[in-house]
Amino acid sequence: MANVHEPALDLALESNSVAAIRTRVLAGRVTWTGPLVMAAARLVLFLAAQGAVALLFLAQHRASAWHQATLWWSVCFTGSDVVCLIGLHYFTRREGIRIRDLLGPIHMRRGHDIWLGLGFYLLVFPFFMAGGYLSQLVFYGSRLNPGNYILHAHALPVWAVVYSFAVWWIVNSATEDTTYQGYVLPRLEALTGRTWAAVAIVCFFFTLQHCAIGFLLDWRSILSRFCAFLPGCLAVTLIYVRTRRLAPLIFAHWPMDFGAVFMTTF
Repeated sequence: MANVHEPALDLALESNSVAAIRTRVLAGRVTWTGPLVMAAARLVLFLAAQGAVALLFLAQHRASAWHQATLWWSVCFTGSDVVCLIGLHYFTRREGIRIRDLLGPIHMRRGHDIWLGLGFYLLVFPFFMAGGYLSQLVFYGSRLNPGNYILHAHALPVWAVVYSFAVWWIVNSATEDTTYQGYVLPRLEALTGRTWAAVAIVCFFFTLQHCAIGFLLDWRSILSRFCAFLPGCLAVTLIYVRTRRLAPLIFAHWPMDFGAVFMTTF
């Protein structure tokens, strides 16, 4: 990624500021449709992707097709990311901007954003760990959550493991943060006029999408998963509200998604 210092490009990147978005709201180029569709899109797409895998397994006459499909999230969810990127392209183009404009400035001189991302990671990761621990304790006591397919080790074919390590986490982190923080949050701020309302909506959907990873229709597992991810998702969103820097958040997100693949593979 290149350094961003040119004044003209810096001005162009202001197109994703709340003030600039408010101008486009008044012009009718930004409506509630885009932010709400994109806020809910990943949840729906994750469920659809798992459903598609389950149907494939069912056609192959595999037993427990839905349960087996829960193990393939690090392979099939890239398709959901691609659809999200298509949606972002469509809605940003209607505004007269690009997906690149959602990222804001990227500063790579001396690894600035990488080091900042490491700091964000060290700040955010304990919230995810604490949320997971407390949620496990409240909903399951000392027992292992049988519905938490995110962290259970499971066997996949070699090609699927290679794909998960080479592709999934890179695409997922960047698409997820660009969708919720880069696109949805500032537009909800402009539409509602309230940062707290935008944060609440984003955090709800940002957290809820994690409940669709390895989804089982088990309400205790869903509530446990939601409570586990809520503190971390809130921390990520508040960091973005404070800094308006997306690239370091993506760098912070990458080791968490990579770690999830590692824990479920070995």
